[in-house]
Amino acid sequence: MNDRQIVIVLDFGGQYNQLIARRVRECNVYCELLPFSTPVETILAKSPIGIIFTGGPNTVFEENAPRVEKRLLEAGIPVLGICYGCQLIAYLSGGTVARGPREYGRQTLTALGGRLLENVKEKSMCWMSHTSYIERLPDGFRVTATTPTCPAAAMESEDGRICGVQFHPEVMHTEEGTKILRNFLYNVCGAKGDWTMNNFASETIAKLKEKIGDKKVLCALSGGVDSAVAATLVHKACPNLVCVYVDHGLMRKHETEEIVRVFRDEQGMDLIAVDAGRRFLSALAGVTEPEKKRRIIGAEFIKVFEEEARKIGAVDYLVQGTIYPDVIESGLGASAKIKSHHNVGGLPDVVDFKEIVEPLRDLFKDEVRACGFEIGLPASIVLRQPFPGPGLGIRIIGEVTAEKVRVLQDADFIYREEIARAGLDKEIWQYFAVLTNVQTVGVMGDERTYDRVCALRAVTSVDGMTADWARIPYDVLETISSRIVNEVKGINRVTYDITSKPPATIEWE
Repeated sequence: MNDRQIVIVLDFGGQYNQLIARRVRECNVYCELLPFSTPVETILAKSPIGIIFTGGPNTVFEENAPRVEKRLLEAGIPVLGICYGCQLIAYLSGGTVARGPREYGRQTLTALGGRLLENVKEKSMCWMSHTSYIERLPDGFRVTATTPTCPAAAMESEDGRICGVQFHPEVMHTEEGTKILRNFLYNVCGAKGDWTMNNFASETIAKLKEKIGDKKVLCALSGGVDSAVAATLVHKACPNLVCVYVDHGLMRKHETEEIVRVFRDEQGMDLIAVDAGRRFLSALAGVTEPEKKRRIIGAEFIKVFEEEARKIGAVDYLVQGTIYPDVIESGLGASAKIKSHHNVGGLPDVVDFKEIVEPLRDLFKDEVRACGFEIGLPASIVLRQPFPGPGLGIRIIGEVTAEKVRVLQDADFIYREEIARAGLDKEIWQYFAVLTNVQTVGVMGDERTYDRVCALRAVTSVDGMTADWARIPYDVLETISSRIVNEVKGINRVTYDITSKPPATIEWE
């Protein structure tokens, strides 16, 4: 697994940096995102076929601007600079960077040739976001693209191995962006395209088999895609995996039955399913504050898991569904202790184990899903929407009761069923029902009702960091509303949330 080609993406603090890494991966080339301060020796020790400098909010000629040593440009490794990264290459190579002209948003790019822009249309749209520009190119470089206000929208060295673009090829607004990145990876770096989920799955299973052997492994299985794929990879490698699934009574309708069926019956895993619904509801009685509900649910989960773990006894390994964004957001490995606790809410403190196994820590979410299909998990698991750990406990506004859980499960099930029936389940990133704490007057069967309001939430997104409300057709919303009001006792009004993130969050609590 360690002989695959690698590209290093050096992070200078830009907003699109994870996106750059994902775009490289989508081109079937493995990459790692590292802080710009990573020592040159550490970078070179990884034997990268290429290096990418990301964008960032700073100005290269300011005193405390983030920089790298010039010898990184002299190491014979192809380098691509994007936005700030492009200016940094020019600055380190003896060019001049100055303030203005400022460009933001879509601009018309004129391509003038070069290895990086090979077969790129002469005129296309690109996405700019900068307040400084390259006033004078370094010796030995030439301009390979311009915009009406940016004389050096792209540049490259005489041999084409050091190149930069002032625009952002990683964003979808840049029409030829993917082609430009592929040109760098394949034309300049000589990539072979050896990063595929088929290779990853087979290599990971082989590595886990060698590492774990017949030792005992424990996994807290939530049913979410990350823990599901991690557990399945380990299961295919290890005969002594025990999975513990804690049903806190706040799952979606039929979800527990499906998890048990898929992992115990279809995948053949040793799965312990704990029905702890009454216990959680008892702990939540009278609690209305959202954060307090979260803390209670998290703490109770740990208690239940600890009790089950004691029955199993000492284990050698604990499986975590850590994925690459978790690693990045935890400081790219800067704090190992924090990372150990990231995904399981404190489980390492209450389970007797020797080592954590994180088979997915190199993958982005979309790669986790691709791996899930590769190892034979059904679409119902792989494409499961993001679901908060506290479950329906934070989709019920106010106190959580057994009756409210039943009402919300039924309403949410109808909502999801009709979205799937309309063929919208692949288009909408996340959609769910919320049971509000508001009651309103209604008329049903010529009788006055005073029941709860159900709110529907649906958003489109890529990674959940930002989201727009989904434009569900009116006829679909009408069907959903009619079914919920007529079929779910306790709801007499349905509303649709049309707030984006920001300013709102996706969840209501």
